[in-house]
Amino acid sequence: MVGLQANATATLSVIENFIAVLRAQRTSSDPDTACGKGFENLVQGSQDWYATAAVELFKHPYHTMDNATFETEFQCWFANMCTSKCDGLKSLFDDRNADLTAKCQSVEADWLKIWKMFTPEEVKYFKKAYPASAINEESKPTISYKQAMETAKEINKKELLCLTLYTIDDECVKYKYIRLDRK
Repeated sequence: MVGLQANATATLSVIENFIAVLRAQRTSSDPDTACGKGFENLVQGSQDWYATAAVELFKHPYHTMDNATFETEFQCWFANMCTSKCDGLKSLFDDRNADLTAKCQSVEADWLKIWKMFTPEEVKYFKKAYPASAINEESKPTISYKQAMETAKEINKKELLCLTLYTIDDECVKYKYIRLDRK
């Protein structure tokens, strides 16, 4: 019974800390730019590109509807990348599109195979720019700023990483539709 009370007390403490951080953020005078300028404010061509990517990248039978379940979160990340122009990262379309398409559309390849395709600069960008970070690293379980973004990342890591690389390789969306290798 004592152990149960200790766990309940620890959980309550984490929740109280989370609420305090949320209140502090809400009263902050800085606007929330986690989603860049917002998906709805992107040009129609960028929104069209995202719409094709959302269909093409969710091929695993267990994830086919996740593009709708986490639509807001994926649109947020996409808008963030478009607003920042992918931090000026260089497209590697010619070098990796065939392999990226094969792995992203395969039900056999896991997220780690996609992660290994990131350059060191892309890894740094993703870790810096993806809008989810732990509020208190010491708390267990970890509670994140933009918890829904963290959940989308953990459940659909492969699809999120594919979306990231395709966005970069399409020169931060200079095309109307996602460019997949169709060979």
